[in-house]
Amino acid sequence: MALAIFDLDDTLIHGDCASLWSQEMVRLGWVEGEAFIQRDRELMQAYGEGKLAMEDYMAFSLAPMAGRSTDDVAAAVVHFIDTVIEPLVYHDARQAIARHQVAGDRLLVISASGAHLVSPIAAHLGIEEVLAIDLDVKRNQFTGHTKGVLTYREGKVLRLAAWLEASGEVLEGAAFYSDSRNDLPLLTAVPKPFAVNPDPTLLAHAQQQGWPVLQWS
Repeated sequence: MALAIFDLDDTLIHGDCASLWSQEMVRLGWVEGEAFIQRDRELMQAYGEGKLAMEDYMAFSLAPMAGRSTDDVAAAVVHFIDTVIEPLVYHDARQAIARHQVAGDRLLVISASGAHLVSPIAAHLGIEEVLAIDLDVKRNQFTGHTKGVLTYREGKVLRLAAWLEASGEVLEGAAFYSDSRNDLPLLTAVPKPFAVNPDPTLLAHAQQQGWPVLQWS
């Protein structure tokens, strides 16, 4: 049994769940629409260019949830997964998950999106173990802040190392599937890196290193 690690956004699904959730919050009336979506696009462009300070994006994207109950948000996320996320799941991603499950591998999703989205989306895909950006909650309400090390770039490596130690797991034989240049720190740390629908920077690096390049649809 080996560890199979998956990025979520633009790897298992065709899109970014955090950005899609921003659009959902507009539809729910939790935030003023046009300016919010425009700012989301600007920040996501910075992400694609490897220039995003994740703290800035999380502060922006969590503001509409501040003061909302965890139950209310969870209920909205269930509807969001059923209506928005499910049609975006890559068929090839489902097959890869199934192959690792049949092989008896331990599956883990590690994502730079918030745990309020990543955990239920991963569960929807049959993956129970998740590392994501943890959100601060007080009196069963979101505060609009994060807590702990953010699972972004080198933060993914740090969080995974802590998880490995806590769970008695090892990286020997581990695979990691990702689309993003931002995941190069973790891709270079695992024995079996896979570039999935890679952005241009990751594609160039994968080709140089001889990593498998997968085109999922």
